[in-house]
Order: sequence, then C-alpha cells, then structure tokens
Amino acid sequence: MAPLPTPPGHLHLGLAMWANADWRGSLYPPGAATTEVLPDYARVFDAVEGNTTFYSGAPRPETVAGWARQAPDHFRFCFKLPARFTHEQRLVGVEPGVTEFLTRLAPLQDRLGPVMIQLPRDFGHDELPALAALLEGWPEAIPCAVEVRASEFFHKGSAERALNRLLITHGVDRVMLDVRALFASGSCETGGEERLSQARREKPQRPLHVLATGQRPVVRFIGHFDDTLNHARMTPWLAQLAEWLEQGRTPYLFVHTPDNRRAPELARQFHERLRHRLNLPALPGFAGERQSSLF
Repeated sequence: MAPLPTPPGHLHLGLAMWANADWRGSLYPPGAATTEVLPDYARVFDAVEGNTTFYSGAPRPETVAGWARQAPDHFRFCFKLPARFTHEQRLVGVEPGVTEFLTRLAPLQDRLGPVMIQLPRDFGHDELPALAALLEGWPEAIPCAVEVRASEFFHKGSAERALNRLLITHGVDRVMLDVRALFASGSCETGGEERLSQARREKPQRPLHVLATGQRPVVRFIGHFDDTLNHARMTPWLAQLAEWLEQGRTPYLFVHTPDNRRAPELARQFHERLRHRLNLPALPGFAGERQSSLF
C-alpha cells in the first residue's frame, strides 16, 4: 500500500506541564530531578501548556534563559496569561502588565506558541470590549488563543456569535476544552474517586464547540481514568486534526488525565492512532522505559 501523503500542516502535541514527579520511571528516568527534565520532555513532546504563569505570573529572567537553552527550536511553550490580568483585573487596564509579561518571555523567540487567555466563568458578553481592546494591541509576532467558560458562549446565540466574530477578526483561536470523557460515567482506578471528583470541580462542564477561528486551533483534551471512554471521545478528533493539518493549519493538542499521572501514555496512544491515518513519524520512546529495559 502506498504511504499516505504528508499533511501540509504540523501537529504540536503536549501535556499540561513538564515537571511532574509522577512521570519518573516512565517519561523520565527514575531518579530525575524535576528541574532537569525539560530536555527529556522535549525529546518526546513538542509543546507544553504553561500553567505555572497563570498562578505565579511572569517567570524570572534566569528561568526563561534556562528554558531557552534547554528547548529545541521546534518546541513551543504555550503559557497562560496570569490570573492577575484575567481574573482580578478582568482585562481592564492590563496592557502595560501584559506587555511586561510578554517581554519577559521574549528570549524564547519563535518557541512561543499561542499564549492562552483563560477567562473566568462569569466573564460574559458584556465584558467582550475589554477582550477586544487587549487583542487590538496584541503583538502580531506572538500568537494567542482565548478560552471562555461563561455558559452564554456555548449556546450558539448572539453572545457566542459576537465572540467568534471578534476572534476571527483578529486571527485568534478559541481554545476547545473537551471534558466529555472526564464527566462521563466509567470505571475508576482504585483510590481515584477523589482525584476524579477534584478534576471535575476544577473544570467547567461545557458543551464542545469545534471551530477553528485562526490558524492554530488549540484543543485541551481532559481524559478519564477509563481508557474506553478516552478512546471513544478521542476518535472524532482524529478526523478533525487530520482535516486541519490538510488545510495547512497548525493544531495544538494538550492531553490531560484527572491527576495527569497517565497523561504521557494517553498522549502517546492519541498520537499512535493519528499516525496511522497520516504519514507521521512515531514518537520516541520514554526515557524511563528505555532505562528500565537496560536492566
């Protein structure tokens, strides 16, 4: 059988973080220090969500310089705008602070993927002018994506149409948060009930609206402990990601599980299924698994 043609676009695949002690012995060698694992992470995955900036703000210059030294050219950091701007100031008067934040990340240069603007659950249609003002002055060289959580943006009414028009106008992507597996009924690993409940409390249960408003669609897939559920919800994404790639878009797929312990393996399964549809190379083996095979 002739190989499938290589799609013109590129898929970036990653997880919610790279420093996770639970991944020692699988993604990372058993004794790896979490401060030293970025190169091992970037050998397998080529993007990461930057959740720490949401809580902690701009990283120190020396920290950014270290990331710039460790990450290869093809890698993409997708940091979240700090909650101070999105949740405390609600995007009002934040332009100087956002400029300072983006300047702090400047040493990463082309390795900056979409900066994610995650808005509060009660940030609705009436506050869209604040978002519009921020996007109007957003640096053209730095991509961004917006994640809304207010229910009125998921009813296909005037609020959602206004949001989508705004994003399309500025070429900004709408983050697609897929929580269908997380909130489905399925089997749970021993002792995992509380971790599943915690993940459900943290994530909004909103409908999934699949729409690329820009050139870099961002999908955050939140899985379950039950892989039967994960693979069922994963299947439609295979065709959608393939379509975006064939259109020349650059989708970003971030894979989560309730406590993220098994997120690397679920992401690998996701990629393996997509690779059989398209002419994609296999992911490299995990460092911890390679080391274990030597003994």
